[in-house]
Amino acid sequence: MTNAMPAAATPQRLRSHNERLILWLIRRNGPMPRAALAQATGLSAQAVTNITRELIADGLLDAGGERQRGKVGQPLLPLALAPDGALFLGLKVGRRVAELVLVDFAGQIRQMRALPHAFPQPDAIRDFAVSASAELLAGLTEAQRARLSGMGIASPFYLWDWAREMAPWRGRDLREELAQALDLPVWLENDGSCACGAEMMFGTADLPEDFLYFYLAHFGGGGVVLDGRLRLGPSRNAGAMGSFPVPGGQQLLDVASVSTLESRLGRELPLEDESWDLPPATQRQWLDESARVLSHAALGTVAALDLPLVVIDGAMPATLRDALVAATAEALAGTRHHGVTLPEVRAGTLGRRARTLGAAALPLGAGFMPGGTFAAPRPPRLGQETEGAQPRSGDDR
Repeated sequence: MTNAMPAAATPQRLRSHNERLILWLIRRNGPMPRAALAQATGLSAQAVTNITRELIADGLLDAGGERQRGKVGQPLLPLALAPDGALFLGLKVGRRVAELVLVDFAGQIRQMRALPHAFPQPDAIRDFAVSASAELLAGLTEAQRARLSGMGIASPFYLWDWAREMAPWRGRDLREELAQALDLPVWLENDGSCACGAEMMFGTADLPEDFLYFYLAHFGGGGVVLDGRLRLGPSRNAGAMGSFPVPGGQQLLDVASVSTLESRLGRELPLEDESWDLPPATQRQWLDESARVLSHAALGTVAALDLPLVVIDGAMPATLRDALVAATAEALAGTRHHGVTLPEVRAGTLGRRARTLGAAALPLGAGFMPGGTFAAPRPPRLGQETEGAQPRSGDDR
């Protein structure tokens, strides 16, 4: 399966850098008045007014929010993302289930279809994606269909290495097959990278420009973010934290994964978080062993890259994820780390939605993010002057 990507496309036209920057600032900060956008971008008030008027006319921004009272002058009118401004399909290829979602411009999942399986097979995944896409799009108006930007796919790489049953994936190009079948632009990236990108784009926490990300599902993956950009590497497989070597001649996914926990239990865990019921002793053992290898991988990466934050998320109940975060932070503190500044360890905010949202974020980022998919400057804090900003004047209507 290859991961070549099409040229960026949008439902209307290619967006300029300043348009993308304004959309990104509003995405990360929430509704913003024009004065705050001018301050954050360094653009003149007139330039911001002209750009936002065009974005409103194109249906990407909504000026219908409540006015905010400033310190002086007239109330300020905040601009918000228009949910119907663009639509995106996201396909997650998982070990036990494939999911297809329709996501709007505000990052909300509007519809979902799922295909459980013993093992994902390329023909079945392709046919599911085609038929489920037709179902999701059938309920849209003609105007909504015109705003469909494309499909993103979040899939593990090297699927044929999982098991004998996965051999049919070798040599298949799911991205190209779906692009031809759907007549849409289609992007594909590693599922761990997509989960990390989703945390950057849709997560609710303020993130630094540099951090390490772990995502634990049936197996495991992750991402490395430097200077506000998710680094994919020359083979687009950077941040493959599940493959990180750990003591005992193992890889991280051999210890810190849902599949390992299921092996200890002798049964598969439900796909619904609220249905998990783990024996305390089994849970404690898994937490301790997972924290040990996560701290090992985190410390090695931080020693090389000097990262201030480690984010841990996964396809598991939030209570278990939070316990894993605490156990990993404790294990890190107990390691020999002379000469290394230990990072903060924090839970991710998207859980099971991360990989599927990350898939939908691929066309969103390609068409509407400054710098392209998963590559955007950190939004300046509101009230903080941007270096090189010019004096501003004008209204905020």
